[in-house]
Amino acid sequence: MNELLSIKDKIALVTGRANPKLAENVSKNLKVPLSTVDIKTFKDGEIQVYYEETIRGKNVFIIQPTFSPSDNIIELLMLIDAAKRASAASIIAVVPYFGYARQDRKDKARTSIGAKLMANLYTVAGINRLITMDLHQDQIQGFFEIPVDHLYSSALFIPYIKDLNLDNLCIVSPDTGGTKRASSYAKFLSCELAIGYKQRSRANEVDSLQIIGDVKDKNVIIVDDIIDTAGTLAKAAKEIKDAGAKSIMAVCPHALLSGKGVENLENSYIEKLITTDSIPLCVPSSKIEVLSTAPLLANIITCVMNNCSIEQHFTPF
Repeated sequence: MNELLSIKDKIALVTGRANPKLAENVSKNLKVPLSTVDIKTFKDGEIQVYYEETIRGKNVFIIQPTFSPSDNIIELLMLIDAAKRASAASIIAVVPYFGYARQDRKDKARTSIGAKLMANLYTVAGINRLITMDLHQDQIQGFFEIPVDHLYSSALFIPYIKDLNLDNLCIVSPDTGGTKRASSYAKFLSCELAIGYKQRSRANEVDSLQIIGDVKDKNVIIVDDIIDTAGTLAKAAKEIKDAGAKSIMAVCPHALLSGKGVENLENSYIEKLITTDSIPLCVPSSKIEVLSTAPLLANIITCVMNNCSIEQHFTPF
């Protein structure tokens, strides 16, 4: 039979338990149903996965962000392994939030490089391609020996910001590490830039933070890639408010909001946080607005299947 198969017949769209709602929305955008997978957790914590339908010869797209707990990582690895053993034609991991990306280098003696370890695990497990979004550092792509499609949430945030029609706009990076990202936003929006200089004594604890730049009477938008406990964000907002800012918002693709993250956000001078559904929000907040990444991910999956260029998605704007 030389009859050509449709794209729908060539795809198996799969989700783990990390963010099934996102997978469902991607499925709706693609008009491709999710494949049925049985995932069990035994009493001792072991995870077992089973594809309830054949995926032989199909291109399997596994949608699974790898935020805490680490069960999400193990689940992804098991889904990859099961797909490989079920004779999938190719296995593409769709990981909107790539866990351990903040551990991207050896910054002190006798420490691990978690991002490289994750890259090794997924590759050895059997993925042929990775689709991810807003890696903490772009060079993490080089940890893989397979194609990596690195997307940017700026495709969602920039139109949103432009629609706000804010005057006296100023983009702020909450730390020096995000200067390049914030500078790109400021350049594209033709507005001013300010930078936060922070000092830490330990992870998740900011000792001091100073804002470098003029934010007086400005409508400020803080741009970051990951919000963990929201401590840095809250401190930056206070400094910005004390410096005379007119309004303060924040955009960030990955809102982990660990520990007292939501409480810190609620008690801060941040008026609104715009984030994405790369990970599900565990605790709702009136200050948070979520933009869907499903149309973007569906578009990329279509491009991959059709061998179309996705060059426009490799750059922030």
